[in-house]
Amino acid sequence: MLIHTFNAMGCANEVQLHAAGDERAARAAAEAADAEVRRLERRYSRYRDDSVVAAINRAAGGAAVELDEESAALIDYAAVCFAESGGLFDVTSGVLRRAWNFRSGRLPAPSAVEALRPLVGWGEVEWQRPWLRLPRPGMEIDLGGVVKEYAADRAAAVCRGLGIEHGLINLGGDLHALGPRPDGTPWAVGIRHPRRPDGCIASVALRRGGLASSGDYERYLEVDGRRYSHLLDPATGWPVERPMQAVTVLADACLIAGSASTIALLKGNDAGRTFLDDLGLPHLRVTADGRLEGPLAG
Repeated sequence: MLIHTFNAMGCANEVQLHAAGDERAARAAAEAADAEVRRLERRYSRYRDDSVVAAINRAAGGAAVELDEESAALIDYAAVCFAESGGLFDVTSGVLRRAWNFRSGRLPAPSAVEALRPLVGWGEVEWQRPWLRLPRPGMEIDLGGVVKEYAADRAAAVCRGLGIEHGLINLGGDLHALGPRPDGTPWAVGIRHPRRPDGCIASVALRRGGLASSGDYERYLEVDGRRYSHLLDPATGWPVERPMQAVTVLADACLIAGSASTIALLKGNDAGRTFLDDLGLPHLRVTADGRLEGPLAG
């Protein structure tokens, strides 16, 4: 088993591949997967002036930007997530980070949040494939909620294209299994405990496809004994009320697993539970009061 580690997309990543004793083939596939992840980081990072996202954001309030097929497909997917989430999964809401600093230990001024609200709203975006226009200066697109999961899927596809049948792509906890371990056993994935950073709350068996986890522990503030998570409601600019502590979803694609887990959290504890049950995907959820539930909880 070859293990290849690298840093990209702001996290530590690991590729584990088996190529029936051919280490050179496994290494070539791992390097190709690494290159694919870095390609996507270059294309969609909001931190790079030469990215597709930067070009869209620079044009806010001006002319529409023509997108290539891959970028258009990601925007189409973001539009589906917006609709399926009732407007909660909104790729224009990243602009709220200008007010929210979860490392500061302080809540933003209500006026600072209110000033940003006119810049949030996928429903205002003009999207006629392949042309995308942000109607107001200062609006932004942030694809951070989909690109890492998409990159896990693409890295797996690259490895499959090179003949690899057994392996696991792990991009900072977003996973895609090409297939089981060489002996046919599944990959055992530890699920982080949402209240104990160094502990696991469960283990999930993954044979093939994607797995993604989201939680209120990723970034948060505690002020006067109250926890404010990074899960912001685009309609208010403030954290959603009583979210679940964590959600893990299995799906054919990591992209689907990631968006499903995020939408469930954004919906809050009760609506998120209903959303997951209706979705019918294997999942594990930790409720707002810390109970372990879902088809994978047994």
